[in-house]
Amino acid sequence: MKKKKKQIAILGSTGSIGTQVLEVINEHSDLFEVDVLTANNNSALLIEQAKKFKPNTVVITNEDKYKEVDVALFDLGIKVFTGAQSLEEVVEGENIDIVLTALVGYSGLKPTIRAIKAKKNIALANKETLVVAGDLITKLCKEYNVQIYPVDSEHSAIFQCLVGEVYNPIEKIYLTASGGPFRGWIKEKLQNIKKEQALKHPNWEMGAKITIDSATLMNKGLEVIEAKWLFDLKPEQIEVVVHPQSIIHSAVQFEDGSIKAQLGIPDMKLPIQYALGFPERLKNTFKRFNFMDYPNLTFEKPDVKTFKNLQLAYDALQKGGNMPCILNAANEIAVAAFLQDKIGFLNMSDLIADCMEKITFVSNPTLEDYIDSDETTRKLANELL
Repeated sequence: MKKKKKQIAILGSTGSIGTQVLEVINEHSDLFEVDVLTANNNSALLIEQAKKFKPNTVVITNEDKYKEVDVALFDLGIKVFTGAQSLEEVVEGENIDIVLTALVGYSGLKPTIRAIKAKKNIALANKETLVVAGDLITKLCKEYNVQIYPVDSEHSAIFQCLVGEVYNPIEKIYLTASGGPFRGWIKEKLQNIKKEQALKHPNWEMGAKITIDSATLMNKGLEVIEAKWLFDLKPEQIEVVVHPQSIIHSAVQFEDGSIKAQLGIPDMKLPIQYALGFPERLKNTFKRFNFMDYPNLTFEKPDVKTFKNLQLAYDALQKGGNMPCILNAANEIAVAAFLQDKIGFLNMSDLIADCMEKITFVSNPTLEDYIDSDETTRKLANELL
């Protein structure tokens, strides 16, 4: 009997992760089919993707691009919608089996909530959803019996290490970090960093926002918060280790002292494929890891005095409530300002710390509190700029 293909909705199909998701689906077209594609601004690539993968529906969030997309896809019978509201509604489609959220930043929160309430399993490449509202998201997943399959390489590694270990408590997890392009630099040397330097990541090809976050170590800070919610951990159970080669993607230490780690070359298609195919490991033609190419794997402590963002993330996690939401919103404004040459590399941390100090703390936030905290923080961050 022929197996029914899994129907995938890709939120953010034109970004770095979204395009790689489509590569995985193309390699396994006998197992997966695209039901929904969405993009914010890149109408040309969205049209190209839709013509190739023939989804049921596409959404172009930018309403100015709607007519262009609609006209281009009209003859194919693909339904075209526009606007933020459509992005939230489209995830409820009855054919969808998995919603892969590859949206950038806070924009992933509301569509993910709608998808969970529609009882769709989530392949999560948008860590900010759990950073902003981890408590709310995990409660909703339990209520609607929805699974989250992590797509971040580090969280996928932890997830893979935990398969078959359901009765074995975690003592600690190690989240590995490449250290970014400025690993080992002293503060004085970072004063005049330009965005062109920060956008050159040594190991990974990623979008601009996550690449800057990696350079400041904020990305690792956001991953620490995400790991807390994904794996039900205390902050002291999560340790960040700088591992420049990016071969060990993360590791779990159990109560007997044993450590399981997941290794592989830096390629996002591997965790994407694992999330879509779980619990099966699917054969592929991706490049293989060779131990002889990496005779030395090295490890060091992160420098949280120079790269303050990682410490700020731990502080936000310890405080809880709406503090991670404040951290995230301030960081999104800081990174956007840095990419527009409006703020220095080191000043991004100062801006985030200021917002964390000045925005009202809410210990048990509702969705409305998260939305309000996000808006208020963005307003203050822009004023402080």
